Amino acid sequence: MNKYIPRDCVPKGRPFHLYRLLLQYHEPELCSFLDTKKITPDSYAMSWLGSLFSSHCLPEVTQALWDNYLQQADPFLIFFLMLIILVNAKDTILAQEGDSKEDIIKMLEGSPALLEAEDIEDLFSLAQYYYSKTPLSLRKENQNLFGSSLVALKEEDMDLSQALCLPVSVPEILQANQLQQEGVRFFVVDCRPAEQYNAGHLSTAFHLDSDLMLQNPSEFALSVKSLLEAQKQSLESGSIASGEHLCFMGSGREEEDMYMNMVLAHFLQKNKEYVSIAKGGFMALQQHLVDMNIEGLDSSYVHWIVSTSGSHSSLSSADGESLSSPGDSKGVKSLVNKMTFALKSKSVNVKEKMISFIENTSTPVDRHVSSSDRVGKPYRGVKPVFSIGDEEEYDTDEIDSSSMSDDDRKEIVNIQTWINKPDVKHHITCNEVKETGHMFPSHLLITATHMYCLREIASRKGFAYIQSRQALNSVVKITSKKKHPELITFKFGNNNSAGVEISAVERYLIPNAGDATKVIKQQIMKVLDALESS
Repeated sequence: MNKYIPRDCVPKGRPFHLYRLLLQYHEPELCSFLDTKKITPDSYAMSWLGSLFSSHCLPEVTQALWDNYLQQADPFLIFFLMLIILVNAKDTILAQEGDSKEDIIKMLEGSPALLEAEDIEDLFSLAQYYYSKTPLSLRKENQNLFGSSLVALKEEDMDLSQALCLPVSVPEILQANQLQQEGVRFFVVDCRPAEQYNAGHLSTAFHLDSDLMLQNPSEFALSVKSLLEAQKQSLESGSIASGEHLCFMGSGREEEDMYMNMVLAHFLQKNKEYVSIAKGGFMALQQHLVDMNIEGLDSSYVHWIVSTSGSHSSLSSADGESLSSPGDSKGVKSLVNKMTFALKSKSVNVKEKMISFIENTSTPVDRHVSSSDRVGKPYRGVKPVFSIGDEEEYDTDEIDSSSMSDDDRKEIVNIQTWINKPDVKHHITCNEVKETGHMFPSHLLITATHMYCLREIASRKGFAYIQSRQALNSVVKITSKKKHPELITFKFGNNNSAGVEISAVERYLIPNAGDATKVIKQQIMKVLDALESS
């Protein structure tokens, strides 16, 4: 049975994470709706996979479905049959905005029962169409879902539950546009900082500096508009760089790619279909070309990596001379590189302006509160742990408290009513930033003793969830990124015999962050002083 029924069909199992990524790739609006409702595929599709739909379909429907499925002899087709069932029910699902989570799950779970025997041929035709519009990596990277249960998942297999979008392998990206005119073709978006892109990049890649999203949002919006226009023109011209599928490429280093994740989240929140990420980023591209021994291959594979000046990296040419590729190589660089050069230059200019700004506003590294900041004995009889400073990178193993909450259990409040409460001393408009890069419009409210985060509800204007409630005396550190001083991290914790134990980490994008952190710091000092004098 493992040949056609995927392994690990358990709650939160790998097949269901893969299916969600597939749904997001083709139907981002529907996926976002179900995510908002906290409805995961395993809550309604467990029996679909486990019984190959026989638990819900009439016997004659099951027989016709199984006949086609087994004749195709492709186990991955089951994911696309599941996809089509949801696509066909899309309007009905979205119309259930006001229904309870349980009612929606019940409706979803029973949807295969609506199939009739004469529907099966169309069901498979649509499934094959969506299959042809899906990166081959979905199948190649997940082969071990089927087959003997003795073959365990490899340690290096990506945890799909943590994937922001569908991952695509570097070899597929290189081969797709080079070797095929039909099927999936990628428009590669390089999201590394300008200096890294200028030093070397995939010759067909468009540059979108992810740093701009925080440094200069208006410039970022202009860059996104230019990106979409470049994609449109490349498709019209038939360039080898063209593709309707957007594939975002980072550096491959987790701390740097956080900003690319924000860009990815931006496109996903706009319900942009066909969005993927290059697995391993630019580091994987370089390693792949080394493994291929690129200097010895046919000339159709040279000139993959170029610099802004047009010179090729050592990977492309053994003697360093400019070699000409056959066919469309001129078109490869002409359209995309011309359109991105102005943006790259502008990115550098923006970055230079930001360097001056950061130097004037960033706070000292890891500066603990000094004696001039507060009067009295050390906090709770130990060395002070509260500090404000810069950080080089995020602690990825720490707790992100925002990911632990369940919207279904959160209190919903009127934003203005809470802002006007007499005990609210400060109101700070901001964006809550998740580890994945997703940003949510929010409000920080500071009282005499606590900091509240109210996350706006997109479907209910003027209302918000109480996302978190943190005591000010539990703040142990407030840090900012040197490159992005408006991105503020709050670390909460308590003291024990082993030192400081971090209990929660929250991150916010705050305009005029210096003023905001100043008022929060002042309020924390008042709380600590009151505790010490009591």
